[in-house]
Amino acid sequence: MKPVHLLIDGKALPATGGACFHRHNPLDPTETTVAAAATPADCVAAVDAAARAFPAWSATGPGQRRALLIAAAHELEARGDEFAEAMARETGASRLWAGFNVHLAAGMLLEAAALTTQVGGEVIPSDIPGSLAMAMRVPAGVVLGIAPWNAPVILGVRALAVPLACGNTVVMKGSELCPATHQLIVEALQAAGLPPGVVNFISNAPEDAATVVETLIAHPAVRRVNFTGSTHVGRIIGMLCAQHLKPAVLELGGKAPFVVLDDADLDAAVAAAAFGAFMNSGQICMSTERIVVDERVADDFVARLAKKAGSLSVGDPRDTSGGPRPMGAVVGQATVDRCNALIDDALARGARIVCGGKAESLMMRATLLDNVTPAMRIYSEECFGPVKPVVRVSGEEAAIACANDNAYGLSAAVFSRDLARAWRVAQRIESGICHINGPTVHDEAQMPFGGVKGSGYGRFGGKAGIEAFTELRWLTVQTQPRHYPF
Repeated sequence: MKPVHLLIDGKALPATGGACFHRHNPLDPTETTVAAAATPADCVAAVDAAARAFPAWSATGPGQRRALLIAAAHELEARGDEFAEAMARETGASRLWAGFNVHLAAGMLLEAAALTTQVGGEVIPSDIPGSLAMAMRVPAGVVLGIAPWNAPVILGVRALAVPLACGNTVVMKGSELCPATHQLIVEALQAAGLPPGVVNFISNAPEDAATVVETLIAHPAVRRVNFTGSTHVGRIIGMLCAQHLKPAVLELGGKAPFVVLDDADLDAAVAAAAFGAFMNSGQICMSTERIVVDERVADDFVARLAKKAGSLSVGDPRDTSGGPRPMGAVVGQATVDRCNALIDDALARGARIVCGGKAESLMMRATLLDNVTPAMRIYSEECFGPVKPVVRVSGEEAAIACANDNAYGLSAAVFSRDLARAWRVAQRIESGICHINGPTVHDEAQMPFGGVKGSGYGRFGGKAGIEAFTELRWLTVQTQPRHYPF
């Protein structure tokens, strides 16, 4: 087990004073990671290093940035087994989920590489004779990326790929739950040949998180902040950014509705619902969190989904015999306690379990609760685990109302054989993302990813990412003598 160091100005360093913290395997008391516990002084040093590296990196041609990001994608893929082992140790993730993370994250780096020549602008007609007026996208400066644990490779890479492509330098703050996993990302970028200071890495003890984040955001050189995590923490980040006038992209919690209309292809809907609800044991921001089914097909759909969910095997992610299993462990006991409490509350108020049940360990089974109503906590609270509510509704209008009846608005799905009908329903669902006849869990690097309402604001991905991580400047060139009134 190698220790996790900070990366500042291209150098792997311990925290000031040698401070460190320990991460234990969620399934047993085994210590999995010893990581540097950054101090405020370390945070300042990391941002200072990024600021020093910015002038040269921002002036680097798009071809060179593209080549380095492509090399980083290959370096990331080459570490697939290391990522799988680290994710299993630190977060209990299955090898299936780890492989998906590495594959998509490598694609994000390749897509970012393709964007380097898309950071452009436009010529705007001017009323001033001889004035050539242009709007130009230019790098913003130092970008702070704060990455979570649940999709650590995907979301860690997303915190830095497009910012780098746009010519920014980056300070990445890793999650306290998976510092070794996040360090592997930075190692891949270093191996690809990124210059010192272009990417810097900070890890911190859980008890120091608030101080570390505030120090990083407050630094004058930080010009953009992107955060992926809970809505609760996102509100705090948003307030800090507002206090320091720092633009932010916040991708927060979700309660993704999965709407099954009465004319849906039930086999297709069941397959998508099972994937969207139980991939990574439901610990994904896009996870299906409320299954909204028309009562005319509810009995049939619920029976089929219960059979599918009940067939999903759960296994220790460290055990590689027998091939990858759909579900590993959840990240910690708090998830078990929260899910069990939601089950107890729902059962006490009239819901019924159709598969799975309360958990006694972190190896949680896929669980479905039928006949869930607004009186139950699981109807509105984000579960972030493998326990999913089924809400029966009567008709299209009731389905739309139910889909919108929550504080979040990240992802959604609608199933219907009538695409025009599904389109009408999708347009009325309040979410940043909606998939027709597809799962709520879906991401592509070139797509504008983000939510509305309590799910945050701003967009990652593609041209939307360019807008998020650049400044739009107005520049003019006066090409002939100009007349002035005095």
